[in-house]
Amino acid sequence: MRATKRRGPDTVQIAGSSLPDCSHACGSCSPCRLVMVDEDEVYWRSEKSNEELEWSYNSTHVISQLTQCFTNAMVGPRAWLAGLFNRSANKRTEKSLDKPLTPFQEQRLKKLQERLQTPFDETRPDHQEALRSLWNAAFPDFALAGLISEQWKEMGWQGPNPSTDFRGCGFIALENLLFFARTYPVSFRRLLFKQGGKRATWEYPFAVAGINVSFMLIQMLDLQSEKPKCLPGKNFVRLLGEDEAAFDVLFCAAFELMDAQWLAMQASYMEFNEVLKVTREQLERELSLEDVHRIKDLPAYNLLYQ
Repeated sequence: MRATKRRGPDTVQIAGSSLPDCSHACGSCSPCRLVMVDEDEVYWRSEKSNEELEWSYNSTHVISQLTQCFTNAMVGPRAWLAGLFNRSANKRTEKSLDKPLTPFQEQRLKKLQERLQTPFDETRPDHQEALRSLWNAAFPDFALAGLISEQWKEMGWQGPNPSTDFRGCGFIALENLLFFARTYPVSFRRLLFKQGGKRATWEYPFAVAGINVSFMLIQMLDLQSEKPKCLPGKNFVRLLGEDEAAFDVLFCAAFELMDAQWLAMQASYMEFNEVLKVTREQLERELSLEDVHRIKDLPAYNLLYQ
């Protein structure tokens, strides 16, 4: 996956961070010698009290900064973190999901798994048309020169031929991106053009990141097994019974969540896999909540804008 460099207001960026080293445990500087020399008990206690007060103030300041960092990563007023923390104790158990699937749930699961088995075929007219539709949704004012064109790099594909990027996930990754563009166009364009948040010089490439999100969800939900065995996967199949588009909606919410985590972590391009891991862990927790009966009940869904 190749990073995208910001070239203007419609593209993206990246940066890292560092922590300062401690300077009060060396034993050689003046402050350290004052602490180590126990000649005046009153003075020592006074210094210790001042240090504790200073630590208390600094730690409170750091916590405040971290809170602000996560708040800034949220999209507008839709801060889902507080609601999530209040609900985190209400988790389903494996035993509560031991009921067999209904015929309707099995039917929808099978249909989704059939989608997973469909590779992207650049010779199929319907696959070609889906790719053109994705371009038109992303750049409606710019004509596409061809299915193989340097223009595709503007969307975050690795090369001029997007079909080479679908090999690891198949046609469903394109379907996910197209669903995102059509159903939540504001969110789609916000992530595509990296609008909002403090962006870095090198950013994750949008299209390839989307394929990685699709692949992550397939693994997380254990959809390649005959029936999911993990708790998030079992719960998801029940959500699928309520909404046939549950996987596509989950993809959109997961993409938004990944971007929010990216901003909160102030991640660099080389940290993309770590951001994806944190995103997966968050979704696993959300899919284990007792009060999630529809895909739109997930806290991460609140990040989406239509």
